[in-house]
Formats: sequence, structure tokens, C-alpha cells
Amino acid sequence: MPDVIKLDNIRRVFGEGDHQVEALRGVSFVIADGEFVAIMGASGSGKSTCMNLLGCLDRPTSGTYLLDGIDTAGMAPDQLAEVRNKKLGFVFQGFNLLPRTTARENVELPLVYAGVPTSERHQRSLAALERVGLAERVNHTSAQLSGGQQQRVAIARALVNQPAVILADEPTGNLDTVTTHEIMQLFTDLNRQGITIVMITHEPEVAEYASRRITFRDGAIIADSAHNH
Repeated sequence: MPDVIKLDNIRRVFGEGDHQVEALRGVSFVIADGEFVAIMGASGSGKSTCMNLLGCLDRPTSGTYLLDGIDTAGMAPDQLAEVRNKKLGFVFQGFNLLPRTTARENVELPLVYAGVPTSERHQRSLAALERVGLAERVNHTSAQLSGGQQQRVAIARALVNQPAVILADEPTGNLDTVTTHEIMQLFTDLNRQGITIVMITHEPEVAEYASRRITFRDGAIIADSAHNH
């Protein structure tokens, strides 16, 4: 399988002079198309810095990051924004939905930014909502949906542009145990359909759903293990 993500000797340093903090210390890993990877680590381990780099929300101080074969290092901010829109789908702990907007309109947002025509936007957003089991909730606003349903809308929004990777940052952090299982089962099903998923979590039971776990400590990878269900 081709590589979707390739990090080579990535360093990320914050601050200057005596106040420098090395958040990532020469991190290298490859994620192949179709993998489901959990990135783990305690607070301050470097996992969030790594996720920001993977999401093209930040740049490394040194090293190379290839996303779906594209070298992101020398890109201007508007180029990075385009890569984010076309290559990445984001799912956050806090859902990040517009509150007085319908499920369909929330899902359509990335397509609006991408300049997709209205009729195609409607079609693709409905297909994405159907894929996450919310076909009958398309005209409900976020306020009319449960936490689990809101996260499903967020997952549909992440899927709608057919990204190379879905990046999920603590996607079950605001959910109860039953809903957590339902959302993780949905991620598992999507991964079985061939979608590459990279998820940050500090919960071992959530990481169990992934097929591979990369563990960070003090800005370095201390474990990278396949996990068979």
C-alpha cells in the first residue's frame, strides 16, 4: 500500500535561546493507506504538536513531512489551507459545529470552501450523513442533536471531501461510555471501507479500536506497535 503520511526526522522547537523547548525530537514514522493509528501519550508528550503538524496547522522546525506524496515544508499559508481542505478531514473533541445550522449545512462547509456547486454539495452531504447513520436527521440543527449525533455530523463533514486521511483529536472526550463505543465502532467500519484514520487519545480503551499504536514521551516515540483485534 502507498504511504499517505511520511514524517522524517521531524523536530519542532518553540521559543528562542535559553527559553527553547523541543516539543518534537527527531520523530519519524510512516502511515500507509488504509491504516487506523492511535497516537498516545501523556500531556506534554508531543502528541498534540505532532497532530498539529500532521494537520498542516503548524510547520516543523526541521525535517520532512510528505502528505499523500506532497512535500508540505515549503508551502505558503494559502497552499497549506488548500491541502487541509482537500487532503484532510478533521474531527475534534468539541465537535466544532455551527449551532443554529442544520446537519446538512454543517457537512457542506468544506465543499463551500472548495467551490463545489450547490447541487453537488447537497448530494455529497446527504451521502456522507447517510454513511454515518444520520439520513433522517439532515435538517436538524446541532442544538437538536445529542452529543453522539453531533459527533456523527462532524465525522460526515470530515468525510465529505473524500480526504486522504481523517485526523481525529480526542474524538470521544466529551462522550459517555456507550456513545464512545458507538462512535469508535463507526470509525472502525469506515476504516474497514478503506479510510485512513489517525486518532489522538489518552484513553487505552479507545486506542484498542486502532490497529496500530504510536506512543510519545518527551517529544520522542517510545513505542510503535501493531495491534490485532
